[in-house]
Amino acid sequence: MLKYIDYTISSLRPYINWLYFYHAWGLAGKPQEEKERMRKEADAMLDTFERRYHTHAVFGVFDANSDGDDLIINGIRLPMLRQQHPTKEGEPNLCLADFVRPLTGGITDRVGAFATTVDAAMEHDFMTDDFKRMLSQTLSDRLAEATAELMHLEVRRKYWAYAPDEQLSMRELLREDYQGIRPAVGYPSMPDTSMNFLLDQLIDMKRIGIHLTESGAMRPHASVSGLMFAHPKAHYFDLGKIGDDQLRDYARRRHIPVELARRFLASRL
Repeated sequence: MLKYIDYTISSLRPYINWLYFYHAWGLAGKPQEEKERMRKEADAMLDTFERRYHTHAVFGVFDANSDGDDLIINGIRLPMLRQQHPTKEGEPNLCLADFVRPLTGGITDRVGAFATTVDAAMEHDFMTDDFKRMLSQTLSDRLAEATAELMHLEVRRKYWAYAPDEQLSMRELLREDYQGIRPAVGYPSMPDTSMNFLLDQLIDMKRIGIHLTESGAMRPHASVSGLMFAHPKAHYFDLGKIGDDQLRDYARRRHIPVELARRFLASRL
């Protein structure tokens, strides 16, 4: 099942995490008055966005199993990486594949894949005004993330429906108190942006206007992609640094040269 959804700006405004917006503008820890002035500018621009733009999401929920440190999703193998040092002493070295039933158990599990983005014009319509350009870009980032937040809520409640009775406040939602996780490509547990090439085979990101560079980076820049896990014990973790042994094993499982894998994972070596 693939689902494509367009969202209005008004439907997303409650799901914007303003803490990250203030951080992007260097306002963390600044006086509240400065934040309120910036928020007023942002709200005014969002008002103009209402009449001009939408955001877009695509997602699917697929049959899946784990096979060692690989995920097999709808017949496509996605190699994952494992921590070489646990988050805390005594805890296991985590891999995202740990949150999916193993192939050897004979029971099929499910995993979601998604991508969200904004109208490309949102990033380009303000190039002649430096302040508006920066403001539109930071708002575009927040709207792409808000789209992922609202989409994930709808997946949990309606489409995958593993939490149909979920009722969380906005504070609880932004605190990620719900069951399951949606780790994003390029983030701590899945840092290799070239993983987008494999996700694209599952969900066809072009249908919502996302195009991939040769390294797997997404255009428009204000785009988010990743996986969704429903396991009640699934939680976010930082992969940390990996060693040469895991780099070579990952390259073997991805069927790519070691030096190419090294380039994709440079931030984690």
